[in-house]
Amino acid sequence: MARIAGVDIPNNKRGEIALTYIYGIGRSNAQKILTQAGVSWEKKAQDWTDDEQNSIRTVIGDTLKVEGELRSETQMNIKRLMDIGTYRGIRHRIGLPLRGQTTKNNARTRKGRKKTVANKKMAVK
Repeated sequence: MARIAGVDIPNNKRGEIALTYIYGIGRSNAQKILTQAGVSWEKKAQDWTDDEQNSIRTVIGDTLKVEGELRSETQMNIKRLMDIGTYRGIRHRIGLPLRGQTTKNNARTRKGRKKTVANKKMAVK
């Protein structure tokens, strides 16, 4: 099992799919990486030689931010938005959707489970 960028790459998958198991690498990036490293996209990860694995590691290390480095940068960007008080930062802080979605009926993923609020009692005449 190949280990690239601290992630165990599945052996039985094609190269372009196997690389997507690394956080920050999607299909198009995986194809670019394999092309730069000189490895066929169709070749399974278990068939990679040590030289091919090293060239893939080199390409990823030189050109991309992946895994922990990318996660920490993303968190720092969110923290910066919250600190300067932008609209998006405030929405992050209170756990609501950021990109204009309506929250009247949906948005349960961001808001969490329903919190039922009791109705006010009607005034007796």
